[in-house]
Formats: sequence, C-alpha cells, structure tokens
Amino acid sequence: MITNAILILLLPLLAFTIQIFIGKRLPRKGDWVSTGAMFLAFFLAVPILIQALSSYDPNFKITQSWEWINFGAVNVTFGIHIDNLTAIMLIVVTLISSLIHLYSIGYMHDDPRYNRYFAYLSIFSFSMLGLILVDGFFGIYIFWELVGLSSYLLIGFWFEKNSAANAAKKAFITNRIGDVAMFAGILIIFTTLGVFNFEEVFRGIADGQLSGGLLTAAGILIFMGAVGKSAQFPLHVWLPDAMEGPTPVSALIHAATMVAAGVYMVGRTFVIYTADALLVIAYIGTITAFMAATIALVQKDIKRVLAYSTVSQLGFMMVGLGTGGYTAGLFHLITHAFFKALLFLGSGSVIHAVHSQEMDDMGGLRKKMPITFWTFLIGTLAISGVPPFSGFWSKDAILASALEFGMVNPTHMVIFVVTLLAAGMTGFYMLRAVYLTFGGEPRDKKKFDHAHESPLVMTIPLCVLALFAVGTIWWGWLEHLLTKPELSSYASSGVQVLEAGGGHPDVAHTAHKIAMFSSIAIAGLGILLSTLVYHWKKISAEAWGRRLKPIYTLFWNKYYFDELYGATVIAGTLFISKISSLFDMKVIDGFVNAVARITTRFAFGNGRFDIKIIDGMVNLVARVIGFFGAQLRTIQTGRVQNYILMALAAVVILFIIQQF
Repeated sequence: MITNAILILLLPLLAFTIQIFIGKRLPRKGDWVSTGAMFLAFFLAVPILIQALSSYDPNFKITQSWEWINFGAVNVTFGIHIDNLTAIMLIVVTLISSLIHLYSIGYMHDDPRYNRYFAYLSIFSFSMLGLILVDGFFGIYIFWELVGLSSYLLIGFWFEKNSAANAAKKAFITNRIGDVAMFAGILIIFTTLGVFNFEEVFRGIADGQLSGGLLTAAGILIFMGAVGKSAQFPLHVWLPDAMEGPTPVSALIHAATMVAAGVYMVGRTFVIYTADALLVIAYIGTITAFMAATIALVQKDIKRVLAYSTVSQLGFMMVGLGTGGYTAGLFHLITHAFFKALLFLGSGSVIHAVHSQEMDDMGGLRKKMPITFWTFLIGTLAISGVPPFSGFWSKDAILASALEFGMVNPTHMVIFVVTLLAAGMTGFYMLRAVYLTFGGEPRDKKKFDHAHESPLVMTIPLCVLALFAVGTIWWGWLEHLLTKPELSSYASSGVQVLEAGGGHPDVAHTAHKIAMFSSIAIAGLGILLSTLVYHWKKISAEAWGRRLKPIYTLFWNKYYFDELYGATVIAGTLFISKISSLFDMKVIDGFVNAVARITTRFAFGNGRFDIKIIDGMVNLVARVIGFFGAQLRTIQTGRVQNYILMALAAVVILFIIQQF
C-alpha cells in the first residue's frame, strides 16, 4: 500500500515535469500525459480503499516515515500515513481530478497555452495528494503552500486579463494571512512537544504536555489556515473572484482540492481542538454558511452563484466539525466534492455553448442541452438536500449534530437555527439558477440558436459525477469507518485528557429525527418558493427587490467586505507603504546621500591637502636635490685631467687656509 501511495503522489509530479518541459512538442500537446497519470493514480488508489473496506476497522492504519532533517536535538521525519480517511480522500481527489482532466480536453482545446494548463493541473493534483498522504504538520505545511502556489497559477492562467491577474493575487495574499497564523500554531506545538508527526503530537497532548489556553491558541491558529484555504469568514473574499480562472479549474478548486484542504486538515487534526476551539470553528462556520447563502440569492453570474454556494457549504462542514459531528462534516466534504464538481462542469458546459456566464443571457437551454440539464438538476437536488440524493444524508447529519449540540447547550441553539435557514436558502438559489438557465424562454435568441450540447469528452464526466451525486445513498459505511477520534486513545498515562466534542446518546436520536424532518421541510420550502418566483411567476422578484432595496443592495454588494477591506486593510497597507517609501527616500536615502556628500567633500579636501602639502613637500625636496644635482653635473666632465686639476686646486686652497 505504501508503494501505491508513493506512486499516486509521484505520477502527477512526473506529468507536470514532462508537460512543463516538452509538453508543447508532444502529440496533442501532451494532454494524454496528465490525464493518463491521473487515471492511473485513481486505479492505484482503488486497492487502498478496498483494503480499508475489507478490514472494516475504524482504526485501520498503515504508516511509514523517513528521516528528513537531523540537527541532533531536532529530528524531523517525513512519511506516509494511510487510514480510512486517507483511503476515501484519495479516491475522491483522484477520480474528480481525472474527470476534470478529461473534461478539460474538450473545454480548453483551442487555448494557446494548452500544455501549460495541463502542467498546472498536474502540480495542483500533486499538491493536494501530498497534503492527504503526509503524516505530520511539517509535511502538511509544505503541501499546503504548494496548493496555494498552484491555485495562484491556475486562477491567473489567463493573466492577460487584469481581472484574472488581480484574482490570482487576491487569492494568494488572502491565503497568506491564514497561513501565517497556521505557521504560528504549528510552532507552538513544535516548541512545546518537539515533534511534528501527528501521532506523536496527539500522544503528547493526551499525556498533558500541551494543554489549557496554549493548546486552545494553537488549535485556533491552525484553524486560521483552514479559514483562508476553505474561504471561511472573514477570509472568504478570494473564492468568488477565483471564478476568473477556466471553469474546469473552478470545479477543481471548489470540489476536491483547494477548499477541501482546510476541512480535511481540521478533520485530520480534530483531536487537538479544545471545546473552546471547536466552538470558534462552529460559529465561524455558521456565519459563513448563512452569509454566503444570502449573497448567492441575488447573483446573476452562474459561476458566482456556485462560488458562493461553495463558501456556504464549507461553512456547513465547519459547523459539523465544530459541533462534534466529525463524521457528518467529513461526509459532507465527500458528497459535496462530487455534486459541486458536477455543478461547475455543468455550468462550464453551458458557458461553452452560449459563450456567456450571465444567466440573463440564457433561458430555455433544457431543449438544446438535455444531458447538461438533467445532470445539473441532479447536482442541484443533491446540494439542496433533497432525499434520496447524496447531499440530503450529509447535510441532515450536520443539522442533527448542530441540533444535538444546541439541545445539550441551549445558549448555542442559534447555530442550528441559522444553519437551517442557510439550508433553505440553498434550495432557493440553486433552483433559481436552474430556472434562469434552463427553464422558460430564451432571453438571448442569438445565443440560444448558437447553443448545442457539449461533446462526449465533456458530457461523460457529467454523467459519472451525476451517478455519485445519487449513489452516495449507499455510503452508510462511512459512519463506521470515519468514527470520531478520541484523544484518550493516544494517552500513555492515567492523566485526564480533553474531550474533543460532545456525544450524548440520550438526545442524539431525538435530534436526528427532528433535524431530518426539518431539513426536508426547509429544503422543500426553498424549492417551492423558488418555483413560485422563477417558474410559475406568481411572485415578482423585481418587485420584492424594490421593496427590500436596502437588503438587496447589501446582498448584491456582498456585505461590502471588499469595500471595507479596501478602505481599511488595503488602504492602510498602501498608506504604510507610502510612509515607508517617503521614510526610505527622505531619511534612509537622505542619510546615505548626506554621508556620501560629506565623504565626497572630505575626500576632495583630503585630495587638495595631498596635492598641495604632501605632494608639494615631496616635489620641493625633489627640486632642491635636482638643483644641486644640476650644479654638480657641471663638474662631472668625465675628463681625468680636469679631475686632477680640481684636486690640485683643492690642495692649494686647503694649504692657504692652514697658513691663516
């Protein structure tokens, strides 16, 4: 199994290397390399899932690690960790990524950077698979950052458009905020316990080596990384803008890879979160689910409707995890991956046909695109929580967990109520998208006449994903395989350990029954209301929009978060940048320039002193010596008789001096 896992990880990396260097020179620009690598990775993941299912053991686990860094006291290992969650996520990621690769062959066929696109898809898949397989915080942070880098490359793939380039930068920078907090949380764990490996960290916490407020702080800081990656309030602003990337990229980011990373990471490290940290997670998820659902109600761009639905559904997952519904949160992560990939690829099929993302340009497409319509409708029913589609089971489990938590802690019943309202809005805005896109009469006759069903390479992935959107009704085994981990199972001593979440059998059955009927009722109400407004036209959306103008404007402007950040964080950053620039130019550069001027003037004076005094004295000595040398040169005739004559004259002079 470890060999399979390593091959699964290396295949997309190999495809990326081939594509980026020689892809342009390969037949079909190498699309078959990346696509084949992902399908092969999927087939290698199947035996891992089969082994997990055959053991049917909640504690199924295979690990292997290697020494990575050794500085004596600091020893960092890097390894592979396979358990039930890993086995399931490998299937989800490889299957969806494979189908998106296949779909992209039709969607991106005429793009001038075709081979580079597939290279980026491969490195993105490699990053997510690495994040799933690693066995510790050290490895997960490496692949966490690689996911951020590869998403930047894909969101900004059409970088010649300013909107795409800006969206890529926005996603990258926003995620860095959460990543810095996550890094701080990892450092708290490492400085306290001295290890990165998940099992060793959990064991250290269970033994009481890290506890109390410091553990809560570490958990919340690590969760902040998930707030960034999984687009939770208040770092949710990047995800809708990420729609500027190609539609298959949107499906990959929103379904099984980037945004799933945060939820997966919270699930993987679930036992480190104290009760206070879990409460923070639950409330952040509640706010995110409700707020994003209200924004989706008024969007006209089909991809933006789906983008905000993703943000909302991620909020649902966090609510499940935060209220102790470990299995529920991860179950929704899995079901959402399939029906959201289906919905995004369905929207891509529509966009490919009408060359527009605005639902005002659509209408009546059910007749022209029957496969896209029926598969999109299945995805819509799944995300709306209509039984027996997959989303009903996972969303019902989340609502049951939230209700149970509220029944045990009545002050937090608001979590269930608000999440239930968000579930009702999901049915409304998703049926609204179906009616505006496929129902009624065409609103743009020219685009309608041009529209046609997508080729098989695009519709086959839709049909496969539609089967999973329905077929997850048979995934009841998840409840057994993905049981909530308890910190006590890692304790090696008799110390008291923290409980990660609740679990109250006396109210669980009642909560589940109430939540099930409530979720069916609220989903039905949302669908009925949407049908009254957009299909039967019994209620005028425009009239109600005018009546509720302030609320509509608030939703349309996305609660003014972009404007708020623009006026505070961005403006503040630009102001600090300008001040820093002025300080650099006036103070730092001014000081450097002043030193340069002083040095120059000192050097000039020093040069003059050197020329006039030092060189002058040297030259004077030279001139004196030269003068005497010139005088002596006159008597240096070179004739012996002259020298004898001068010697005789000298003797005569000395004789005369002696006489006196």
